[in-house]
Amino acid sequence: MKKGMTVVCAVLVAVGIFSMGCSKRSGGLTLKEGVLAVGMEIGYPPMEYFDEDGQTPIGFDVSMAAALAEKMGLKVEYVDTAWDGIFAGVNTSKYDCIISSVTINPARLAVHNFSKPYIQNTLAIVLPKGSPLKIDSPEDLAGLGVAYQEETTSDSFMTELAEQGLQFTPYEYDKVMYCFDEMKLGRVDAIMTDLLVAYEYVARSDQFEIVWEGGEEQFGICLKQGNDALTEALNAALDELFEDGTMLSISDEIFGMDLVSAVRQ
Repeated sequence: MKKGMTVVCAVLVAVGIFSMGCSKRSGGLTLKEGVLAVGMEIGYPPMEYFDEDGQTPIGFDVSMAAALAEKMGLKVEYVDTAWDGIFAGVNTSKYDCIISSVTINPARLAVHNFSKPYIQNTLAIVLPKGSPLKIDSPEDLAGLGVAYQEETTSDSFMTELAEQGLQFTPYEYDKVMYCFDEMKLGRVDAIMTDLLVAYEYVARSDQFEIVWEGGEEQFGICLKQGNDALTEALNAALDELFEDGTMLSISDEIFGMDLVSAVRQ
């Protein structure tokens, strides 16, 4: 797996906002003339994170957002936003949409518009490499300290297990990278996270291993409820990216494999 693809010509245009692409009038489709503003928590490798310079956003969602904007004849701005406020941001029109590994689920569909799914994902349990723990299922996490990012699918999954009677010590963090930092320090026994994220950390370091995968989910572009015109435009651009091979190319570049085609089958 490759760490990511540097976004060519990305430039800082404001605190936490970056832009690239081709300018064209958007005709009122987007909040800013000629710009697709994308809310994104830039701290979730390999989907969205900063390059080694600490300023340039890279990753799958970053590259896809740039390609979408180009298809639509727009510039793209990445608005770096904390996950716990990202949905409020799109609801209050701080940006046009969220492209940040957002799982499509019934609760979110009830209050937001979503694009067609663009990638499939599952959950994963990560342990320190060589851990003596025997984990074959989430139920084996009983009695352990489990880290996960708050207000994510992993959080919901672990909360549901707790409600069903599984007893464990939860360690919730506002960024997924902190889960892995804490595991390196020996402060947590296991991590529940997206498989795509687990792949990245296992590829980067020999300190982690994936011991369980499950719970299929799909990621989509999230928009303010009722924003049907932009939803349709994004779907059309997304269709083109799948049809011309751009999505496959981005997947190969970021992951070293095809993780996108299955979502269209």
